[in-house]
Amino acid sequence: MIEKILLAVSGLGHAEEMLKTLKEVPSIQRAKVTVLHVVPPQSTASAMTNKWEEGGKILANAIQSLNLDPSQVSSILRQGEPKDVVCQVADEIDADLIIMGSRGLKRLQSILANSVSQYVFQLSSRPMLLVKDDIYVKRIKRIMVALDNSDSAKHCLSLALFLLQGIPGSQLILTHINTDLRGKTSEVAEVIPEKNPIFGAAYAEAQRYGVQTRCYTSSGKPGEEICRLAEELSVDLLLLGSPDRRPSVAKSFVDIDRLIGASLSDYVRVNATCPVLLARTSA
Repeated sequence: MIEKILLAVSGLGHAEEMLKTLKEVPSIQRAKVTVLHVVPPQSTASAMTNKWEEGGKILANAIQSLNLDPSQVSSILRQGEPKDVVCQVADEIDADLIIMGSRGLKRLQSILANSVSQYVFQLSSRPMLLVKDDIYVKRIKRIMVALDNSDSAKHCLSLALFLLQGIPGSQLILTHINTDLRGKTSEVAEVIPEKNPIFGAAYAEAQRYGVQTRCYTSSGKPGEEICRLAEELSVDLLLLGSPDRRPSVAKSFVDIDRLIGASLSDYVRVNATCPVLLARTSA
Protein backbone atom coordinates (compact mmCIF):
# COMPACT_ATOMS: atom_id res chain seq x y z
CA MET A 1 0.00 0.00 0.00
CA ILE A 2 2.95 2.34 0.67
CA GLU A 3 5.70 1.60 -1.83
CA LYS A 4 6.86 5.09 -2.80
CA ILE A 5 7.54 7.82 -0.25
CA LEU A 6 8.33 11.45 -1.00
CA LEU A 7 10.31 13.07 1.80
CA ALA A 8 10.45 16.87 1.51
CA VAL A 9 13.37 18.19 3.57
CA SER A 10 14.15 21.71 4.70
CA GLY A 11 17.30 21.13 6.73
CA LEU A 12 15.61 21.06 10.16
CA GLY A 13 15.66 17.28 10.48
CA HIS A 14 12.11 16.65 11.73
CA ALA A 15 10.84 14.94 8.58
CA GLU A 16 14.00 12.83 8.41
CA GLU A 17 13.48 11.61 11.98
CA MET A 18 9.92 10.65 11.10
CA LEU A 19 11.05 8.63 8.08
CA LYS A 20 13.73 6.82 10.08
CA THR A 21 11.08 5.84 12.61
CA LEU A 22 8.67 4.81 9.86
CA LYS A 23 11.36 2.70 8.21
CA GLU A 24 11.46 0.53 11.34
CA VAL A 25 7.90 -0.55 10.53
CA PRO A 26 8.11 -3.95 8.75
CA SER A 27 5.51 -3.12 6.10
CA ILE A 28 7.42 0.02 5.09
CA GLN A 29 10.96 -1.35 4.98
CA ARG A 30 10.96 -2.10 1.24
CA ALA A 31 9.46 1.25 0.25
CA LYS A 32 11.44 3.43 -2.15
CA VAL A 33 12.23 6.92 -0.86
CA THR A 34 12.71 10.08 -2.89
CA VAL A 35 14.29 12.90 -0.90
CA LEU A 36 13.36 16.34 -2.24
CA HIS A 37 14.69 19.78 -1.46
CA VAL A 38 13.29 22.82 -3.23
CA VAL A 39 15.32 25.98 -3.79
CA PRO A 40 12.98 28.98 -3.95
CA PRO A 41 13.57 31.64 -6.62
CA GLN A 42 16.15 34.29 -5.73
CA SER A 43 16.51 37.90 -6.86
CA THR A 44 20.14 37.63 -8.06
CA ALA A 45 22.26 35.01 -9.78
CA SER A 46 24.78 34.94 -6.93
CA ALA A 47 22.02 34.42 -4.36
CA MET A 48 20.64 31.62 -6.51
CA THR A 49 24.05 29.96 -6.69
CA ASN A 50 24.44 30.15 -2.91
CA LYS A 51 20.98 28.70 -2.34
CA TRP A 52 21.65 25.93 -4.84
CA GLU A 53 24.87 24.97 -3.05
CA GLU A 54 23.11 25.12 0.32
CA GLY A 55 20.33 22.93 -1.05
CA GLY A 56 22.82 20.32 -2.22
CA LYS A 57 24.32 20.15 1.27
CA ILE A 58 20.86 19.81 2.85
CA LEU A 59 20.09 16.89 0.54
CA ALA A 60 23.44 15.20 1.20
CA ASN A 61 23.06 15.58 4.98
CA ALA A 62 19.51 14.23 4.87
CA ILE A 63 20.51 11.13 2.90
CA GLN A 64 23.47 10.53 5.19
CA SER A 65 21.22 10.88 8.24
CA LEU A 66 18.67 8.42 6.87
CA ASN A 67 21.35 5.76 6.36
CA LEU A 68 19.19 3.81 3.90
CA ASP A 69 20.13 1.15 1.39
CA PRO A 70 21.35 3.13 -1.67
CA SER A 71 19.06 1.06 -3.89
CA GLN A 72 16.07 2.37 -1.94
CA VAL A 73 16.76 6.09 -2.00
CA SER A 74 17.12 8.80 -4.64
CA SER A 75 17.35 12.57 -4.39
CA ILE A 76 15.95 15.54 -6.28
CA LEU A 77 17.13 19.14 -6.02
CA ARG A 78 14.81 21.49 -7.86
CA GLN A 79 14.19 25.20 -8.17
CA GLY A 80 10.74 26.73 -7.89
CA GLU A 81 7.92 27.58 -5.53
CA PRO A 82 8.21 24.87 -2.83
CA LYS A 83 4.50 24.11 -2.42
CA ASP A 84 4.04 23.70 -6.18
CA VAL A 85 7.19 21.63 -6.67
CA VAL A 86 6.34 19.18 -3.86
CA CYS A 87 2.97 18.49 -5.48
CA GLN A 88 4.55 18.15 -8.94
CA VAL A 89 7.22 15.70 -7.80
CA ALA A 90 4.66 13.68 -5.82
CA ASP A 91 2.70 13.26 -9.04
CA GLU A 92 5.82 12.50 -11.09
CA ILE A 93 6.91 9.62 -8.87
CA ASP A 94 3.32 8.59 -8.04
CA ALA A 95 4.04 8.84 -4.31
CA ASP A 96 1.91 6.81 -1.93
CA LEU A 97 2.87 9.07 0.98
CA ILE A 98 4.29 12.58 1.41
CA ILE A 99 6.26 13.32 4.59
CA MET A 100 6.89 16.93 5.58
CA GLY A 101 7.79 18.98 8.60
CA SER A 102 5.27 21.54 9.81
CA ARG A 103 5.52 24.62 11.98
CA GLY A 104 1.97 24.03 13.24
CA LEU A 105 0.82 27.52 12.28
CA LYS A 106 -2.73 28.42 13.24
CA ARG A 107 -5.49 29.79 11.11
CA LEU A 108 -4.54 32.89 9.10
CA GLN A 109 -0.89 32.48 10.11
CA SER A 110 -0.70 29.75 7.48
CA ILE A 111 -1.67 32.25 4.80
CA LEU A 112 0.52 35.07 6.06
CA ALA A 113 3.57 32.81 6.46
CA ASN A 114 2.91 31.02 3.14
CA SER A 115 2.95 27.62 4.88
CA VAL A 116 4.27 25.02 2.47
CA SER A 117 2.88 21.97 4.27
CA GLN A 118 -0.58 23.53 4.56
CA TYR A 119 -0.72 24.38 0.87
CA VAL A 120 0.53 20.95 -0.17
CA PHE A 121 -2.28 19.41 1.86
CA GLN A 122 -4.75 21.65 0.03
CA LEU A 123 -3.51 20.80 -3.44
CA SER A 124 -2.57 17.13 -3.23
CA SER A 125 -4.92 14.17 -2.95
CA ARG A 126 -2.14 11.93 -1.58
CA PRO A 127 -1.79 10.84 2.07
CA MET A 128 0.41 13.28 3.94
CA LEU A 129 2.30 12.74 7.19
CA LEU A 130 3.02 15.96 9.07
CA VAL A 131 5.56 16.34 11.86
CA LYS A 132 5.49 19.57 13.86
CA ASP A 133 8.71 21.23 14.96
CA ASP A 134 7.95 20.65 18.64
CA ILE A 135 6.93 16.99 18.35
CA TYR A 136 9.15 14.23 19.69
CA VAL A 137 8.97 11.34 17.24
CA LYS A 138 8.52 8.03 19.06
CA ARG A 139 8.77 4.48 17.83
CA ILE A 140 5.44 3.55 16.28
CA LYS A 141 3.48 0.96 18.27
CA ARG A 142 0.15 2.65 19.04
CA ILE A 143 -1.83 4.03 16.09
CA MET A 144 -5.10 5.85 16.53
CA VAL A 145 -7.81 6.15 13.88
CA ALA A 146 -10.67 8.61 14.32
CA LEU A 147 -13.73 6.79 13.03
CA ASP A 148 -16.99 7.91 11.50
CA ASN A 149 -18.94 6.48 8.58
CA SER A 150 -16.94 8.28 5.88
CA ASP A 151 -14.88 6.66 3.13
CA SER A 152 -11.84 8.66 4.24
CA ALA A 153 -12.04 7.13 7.74
CA LYS A 154 -12.27 3.65 6.20
CA HIS A 155 -9.18 4.48 4.12
CA CYS A 156 -7.36 5.51 7.31
CA LEU A 157 -8.30 2.19 8.90
CA SER A 158 -6.77 0.32 5.95
CA LEU A 159 -3.59 2.39 6.21
CA ALA A 160 -3.35 1.77 9.95
CA LEU A 161 -3.74 -2.00 9.56
CA PHE A 162 -1.09 -1.96 6.83
CA LEU A 163 1.35 -0.09 9.07
CA LEU A 164 0.73 -2.26 12.14
CA GLN A 165 1.48 -5.57 10.41
CA GLY A 166 4.48 -7.30 11.96
CA ILE A 167 5.04 -4.83 14.83
CA PRO A 168 5.36 -6.83 18.09
CA GLY A 169 3.07 -5.56 20.83
CA SER A 170 1.38 -3.05 18.55
CA GLN A 171 -2.09 -1.71 19.20
CA LEU A 172 -4.81 -0.10 17.10
CA ILE A 173 -6.90 2.48 18.93
CA LEU A 174 -10.27 3.26 17.37
CA THR A 175 -12.05 6.38 18.57
CA HIS A 176 -15.35 8.06 17.87
CA ILE A 177 -16.48 11.47 19.05
CA ASN A 178 -20.13 12.16 19.74
CA THR A 179 -20.28 15.74 18.54
CA ASP A 180 -21.23 18.41 21.04
CA LEU A 181 -20.42 21.80 19.54
CA ARG A 182 -21.33 23.51 22.83
CA GLY A 183 -17.98 22.26 24.06
CA LYS A 184 -19.28 19.96 26.79
CA THR A 185 -16.87 17.06 27.14
CA SER A 186 -17.33 13.62 28.64
CA GLU A 187 -14.98 11.13 30.18
CA VAL A 188 -13.21 8.80 27.79
CA ALA A 189 -15.11 5.50 27.80
CA GLU A 190 -13.89 2.16 26.49
CA VAL A 191 -16.67 0.32 24.64
CA ILE A 192 -17.45 -3.24 23.56
CA PRO A 193 -16.99 -2.97 19.79
CA GLU A 194 -19.18 -5.88 18.73
CA LYS A 195 -22.22 -4.10 20.18
CA ASN A 196 -21.44 -0.70 18.68
CA PRO A 197 -22.48 0.18 15.08
CA ILE A 198 -19.58 2.62 14.66
CA PHE A 199 -16.86 0.18 15.73
CA GLY A 200 -18.27 -3.22 14.76
CA ALA A 201 -17.05 -3.55 11.17
CA ALA A 202 -13.70 -1.84 11.83
CA TYR A 203 -13.02 -4.05 14.85
CA ALA A 204 -13.89 -7.19 12.88
CA GLU A 205 -11.49 -6.18 10.11
CA ALA A 206 -8.70 -5.57 12.63
CA GLN A 207 -9.29 -9.00 14.11
CA ARG A 208 -8.86 -10.58 10.67
CA TYR A 209 -5.42 -8.99 10.59
CA GLY A 210 -4.64 -10.22 14.09
CA VAL A 211 -4.16 -6.66 15.38
CA GLN A 212 -4.86 -5.95 19.06
CA THR A 213 -7.59 -3.32 19.11
CA ARG A 214 -9.28 -1.13 21.73
CA CYS A 215 -12.21 1.22 21.15
CA TYR A 216 -13.04 4.48 22.92
CA THR A 217 -15.69 7.16 22.75
CA SER A 218 -16.12 10.63 24.21
CA SER A 219 -18.26 13.70 23.57
CA GLY A 220 -17.39 17.29 22.76
CA LYS A 221 -15.96 19.35 19.94
CA PRO A 222 -14.46 16.78 17.53
CA GLY A 223 -11.08 18.44 16.95
CA GLU A 224 -10.45 19.10 20.62
CA GLU A 225 -11.56 15.61 21.64
CA ILE A 226 -9.45 13.82 19.03
CA CYS A 227 -6.36 15.69 20.21
CA ARG A 228 -7.23 15.03 23.87
CA LEU A 229 -7.71 11.31 23.28
CA ALA A 230 -4.47 11.04 21.30
CA GLU A 231 -2.57 12.58 24.21
CA GLU A 232 -4.35 10.69 27.02
CA LEU A 233 -3.97 7.35 25.25
CA SER A 234 -0.25 7.95 24.48
CA VAL A 235 -0.69 7.59 20.74
CA ASP A 236 2.44 7.44 18.55
CA LEU A 237 0.68 8.22 15.27
CA LEU A 238 -2.78 9.64 14.55
CA LEU A 239 -4.61 8.91 11.29
CA LEU A 240 -7.39 11.25 10.27
CA GLY A 241 -9.53 11.22 7.13
CA SER A 242 -10.12 14.47 5.29
CA PRO A 243 -12.69 14.26 2.48
CA ASP A 244 -12.12 16.67 -0.40
CA ARG A 245 -15.28 18.75 -0.55
CA ARG A 246 -14.30 20.89 -3.54
CA PRO A 247 -15.78 20.32 -7.02
CA SER A 248 -13.33 19.05 -9.62
CA VAL A 249 -13.14 22.44 -11.34
CA ALA A 250 -11.73 23.93 -8.12
CA LYS A 251 -9.09 21.32 -7.30
CA SER A 252 -6.27 23.77 -8.02
CA PHE A 253 -7.62 26.37 -5.64
CA VAL A 254 -7.02 26.55 -1.92
CA ASP A 255 -9.85 25.44 0.37
CA ILE A 256 -10.44 28.58 2.43
CA ASP A 257 -12.22 26.61 5.19
CA ARG A 258 -9.03 24.76 5.97
CA LEU A 259 -6.76 27.79 5.69
CA ILE A 260 -8.73 29.78 8.28
CA GLY A 261 -8.84 26.83 10.62
CA ALA A 262 -12.54 26.00 10.35
CA SER A 263 -11.98 22.37 9.41
CA LEU A 264 -11.41 19.39 11.67
CA SER A 265 -8.22 18.37 9.84
CA ASP A 266 -6.73 21.83 10.22
CA TYR A 267 -7.45 21.92 13.96
CA VAL A 268 -5.90 18.50 14.51
CA ARG A 269 -2.91 19.31 12.31
CA VAL A 270 -2.12 22.32 14.49
CA ASN A 271 -2.95 20.97 17.96
CA ALA A 272 -2.16 17.24 18.04
CA THR A 273 0.79 16.27 20.22
CA CYS A 274 1.86 13.41 17.93
CA PRO A 275 2.59 13.10 14.20
CA VAL A 276 -0.60 13.25 12.10
CA LEU A 277 -1.23 11.34 8.89
CA LEU A 278 -3.98 13.02 6.86
CA ALA A 279 -5.58 10.86 4.18
CA ARG A 280 -7.89 12.52 1.69
CA THR A 281 -10.49 10.83 -0.46
CA SER A 282 -12.81 12.48 -2.94
CA ALA A 283 -16.24 13.35 -1.61
